[in-house]
Amino acid sequence: MSYYFTIISPTDVPLFNLTFGTSKAGGDGIARFRFPESAQYMNQFIVHASLDIVEETQWTNGALYLKHVDTYPPTASFISAFLTPSGTRFILLHQPPHLTSSATGSGALAGSGIASSTSSLASTLGAATASRASSSSIAANPTSPQTEEAIRQFMTEVYENWVKTVMSPFYRQGMQITSPVFRTRVAAAGRKWL
Repeated sequence: MSYYFTIISPTDVPLFNLTFGTSKAGGDGIARFRFPESAQYMNQFIVHASLDIVEETQWTNGALYLKHVDTYPPTASFISAFLTPSGTRFILLHQPPHLTSSATGSGALAGSGIASSTSSLASTLGAATASRASSSSIAANPTSPQTEEAIRQFMTEVYENWVKTVMSPFYRQGMQITSPVFRTRVAAAGRKWL
């Protein structure tokens, strides 16, 4: 799964951005969005377009973690949000990997009936095994309770680090967060929970 995390001030100014991929279930931590050449701008567009829904949800839900609040179907992206008491919003755009189907048969044996039925049986068993394996992973269902809990844990850990960062005497309210220590801690939280 690919992630785009951003912190947005109460006045809708981006304070921090980070793009990363999943590290769970054999992931390499590299984000692979659907449209890599325009992913940076599309992610910003999707996040800012979801702010209206986040603001509507924040007044109907008293919790800090708002869970899954919006989707963007053209890229199969999901948006989760976390609010701070000061009005700062943490927005996480997560996009499941694009699953491709494999060919069932190839070569000289593909024309024979036995090879075709064996290949068909193998692909059916492979698909069943793949669906069982993928249904237990976080990337299989971006709105499952396990995924929501992992995102909540990630947001809570980032919030704790954000509080430590903004409490610094060198930080002014509304200033972009450029601390490499904060960036490293957010990336570590992503590896740990997502």
